[in-house]
Amino acid sequence: MKVQGIMSTDVACCTPETRLSEVAKLMVDYDCGEIPVIDSSTRHPIGVVTDRDIVVRAVALNRNPLEMGARECMTSPAVTVNPETDLDDCLDMMEKHRVRRIPVVDSSGAICGIVSQADIARHASKGDTAKVVKKVSEETPEPVHVGR
Repeated sequence: MKVQGIMSTDVACCTPETRLSEVAKLMVDYDCGEIPVIDSSTRHPIGVVTDRDIVVRAVALNRNPLEMGARECMTSPAVTVNPETDLDDCLDMMEKHRVRRIPVVDSSGAICGIVSQADIARHASKGDTAKVVKKVSEETPEPVHVGR
């Protein structure tokens, strides 16, 4: 099975300048926990902002998220796959990078979808689903790089 068969195509995105309050509103409106940060001219993902990023990189550090932009909080670079990526390879990427969601880019590098653990749970075997959930939930040994 290819990623294009399970990915969500209605993806909310933001730019590095988007205020975190707007990013959080997108998460509510799209019922998701990650918003890809894209270059506004190319639509290439340059990072992602997760709900956890906002908490760990803003709130927990006593910074006011209402005064911050996506650039100050995003995880960068974005780990991506393409629509033709085999689902097993996508799962391997998610496990390797310990991410719960992975943006999908077209042949020009522009965002065209996203694969989440929920997509995997609906389409992959129970064993594959359990394996990826377990692996991405392990403690991360390396610090996450914050875009600036």
